[in-house]
Amino acid sequence: MLSSTLSQASIGRSLADIETPCLVLETRRLARNVSRLKTHLEPFAVRLRPHLKTAKSAEVARLVTDGQAGPLTVSTLREAEYFLEHGFSDLLYAVGIAPNKLEHVFDLRRRGAELSIVLDNIDMAGLVAAQCAERRDRLPVLIEIDVDDHRSGIKPQDPILAQVGRTLHEGGAMLAGVMAHAGSSYFSKGAVAFEDMAEQERSGAVAAAEALRGAGLPCPEVSVGSTPTALFSRDLAGVTEVRAGVFMFFDLVMVGIGACSLDDIAISVLASVVGHQPDKGWILIDAGWMAMSRDRGTARLSVDQGYGVVCDLGCNPIPDLIVIDANQEHGIIAHRSGTGPLPDLPIGTMVRILPNHACATAAQHDRYQVMNDGSIVSAIWPRIYGW
Repeated sequence: MLSSTLSQASIGRSLADIETPCLVLETRRLARNVSRLKTHLEPFAVRLRPHLKTAKSAEVARLVTDGQAGPLTVSTLREAEYFLEHGFSDLLYAVGIAPNKLEHVFDLRRRGAELSIVLDNIDMAGLVAAQCAERRDRLPVLIEIDVDDHRSGIKPQDPILAQVGRTLHEGGAMLAGVMAHAGSSYFSKGAVAFEDMAEQERSGAVAAAEALRGAGLPCPEVSVGSTPTALFSRDLAGVTEVRAGVFMFFDLVMVGIGACSLDDIAISVLASVVGHQPDKGWILIDAGWMAMSRDRGTARLSVDQGYGVVCDLGCNPIPDLIVIDANQEHGIIAHRSGTGPLPDLPIGTMVRILPNHACATAAQHDRYQVMNDGSIVSAIWPRIYGW
């Protein structure tokens, strides 16, 4: 936890006067990104269950939910615990449940969390149902559906789907519905591809729901979502809720696949110039992979952004300047070509680095230096981590 002194140290100060490296969050961009998704989803009359795995912050959650108690999606039980402590009770833990986490799940529910879990196999369904019966707690469970061969889940047409559903429903759990995540949308590019993947995700999840209902089982919830499919969906018939997370902050991967633009990215790493290697065409900064993460997600895209795009203090990209390499505490800035001219950035100059992967970069920090407009820090928002 942040000490009171530390948590207030930067408030009211200019970015140019605070210690680096640190994580900067621009709430103007955050609010605009949230409004974009909500406006897109409004005609479909579906619930938005934002994923807080990127933000991991109660303050961000309050902004996204307009101060309501949820619903939220989380990726760790540590997140579930944290958000419950901050007044958010309607929570979906959207990672396949493991046996050693069930005690924690039931404890959170005893403490008031309306917590649902996810699974995709008959063994775990049997174990969960037995635990529910023993504890007399009809824990809501969603069955994960594989709509794109990306990761986990049961295919909509697989007969095991009904077996898993029946095991839950008749064994003591609450069969709450199905959920799908079209993770392969992050390997798509452009509006048409996103729209096609969104329909593939929707139709797969709806088909699974219909299969369960056809087997005489309940399926009240049909939950889908990834940032590209949520933003570019054109039909959500049969869907009850949409989940997405990185849409709040965006990042260079989302820029690279066409889901957003550079000026939508709401977080950046503030760093200081600490050295020069003119014979190598390098400028050294005090932010290495411990501050920016090792994620190199843009390396597979048409434009490789190295470890991040370099911006001035106002977050305006400096032409063709990227972090080409990173050590633990040093970043190496160079011209994208490796040989181009470098700008004049004297020792002590502040720069801001736009991240490849917002989730991974944010995970390196325990707080946000929050800015509303301009360059003055208006607040410090803590963020949590761990499992």
